[in-house]
Amino acid sequence: MADLEERATVVASHSRQAGAGVLVRPRRADDLADCVRVLGDVHAADGYPADWPDRPAAWLTPDGQLAAWIAESDGRLAGHVGLARSTPDDLAPALWSHRTGGRPELTSVIGRLYVAPTARGHLIGARLLACAVAHARALGLHPVLDVLATDTAAVALYRRLGWTHLGSGDQRWASGRTVTVHCFAAPRG
Repeated sequence: MADLEERATVVASHSRQAGAGVLVRPRRADDLADCVRVLGDVHAADGYPADWPDRPAAWLTPDGQLAAWIAESDGRLAGHVGLARSTPDDLAPALWSHRTGGRPELTSVIGRLYVAPTARGHLIGARLLACAVAHARALGLHPVLDVLATDTAAVALYRRLGWTHLGSGDQRWASGRTVTVHCFAAPRG
């Protein structure tokens, strides 16, 4: 595990932009309270996550998580992203597998990506995403993700960054709600 943390630190250190005032670094346990607070701000502004979790800190630390990062701007939490192993319930790895012929286990899933409403417009989402992609590749995994079809700003970000749309499908959530998601794969690196 120390080796993974070391790789995450190296990847995160490459995400600092000189003079930009933004630092992307591995998330620590003592960051979770701020992560939940900012997630609450995002939920109030954008409705993400669509179903507010009963235990938001646990939602940010799902089983199978490989790493997570935060962005800080002027010493304040500005965003978050996580990287997890794919599970049989994930649609994006299956679509990637169908398209490429690779096994779904060769993917990792990027999720829990959000930027504080007050920190937007500074490429923080793109920086967080780049950090997670670099870490996935360092592990020999291809990054994929899914996004609600209604989250047009996120879809636009992934398209702008050159992600490949793999397809769309319906997911049935634990809450009983069925939603449509668009699945994307990172550009080949």
